[in-house]
Amino acid sequence: MFARVTVGEGKPEQIEAGIRNFREQVGPIAKNMAGFKGSYLLVDRKKGKMLGVALWDTMANLQASAEAAKKISAGVTQAAGATKLPTVEIYEVAIQL
Repeated sequence: MFARVTVGEGKPEQIEAGIRNFREQVGPIAKNMAGFKGSYLLVDRKKGKMLGVALWDTMANLQASAEAAKKISAGVTQAAGATKLPTVEIYEVAIQL
């Protein structure tokens, strides 16, 4: 399994808008993509920081989703009042408990 980890920062007072965007926009789109295994959105409400983790069955499916992921993460961070562009890193999931 592989993970795309996206970290963004927004305005603390707009974090709820970012969460809502993730739930209403990201979820439905991602669920229909080949190889999608789930996602998490972690937030620090005081700092306005968000960390999204999207899980994929293969590296090929993760890579195939890259263009859509850019648009999706831009929507979430924009909704949260992004203060800078999000960063994205790719990881292999070594252990899942």
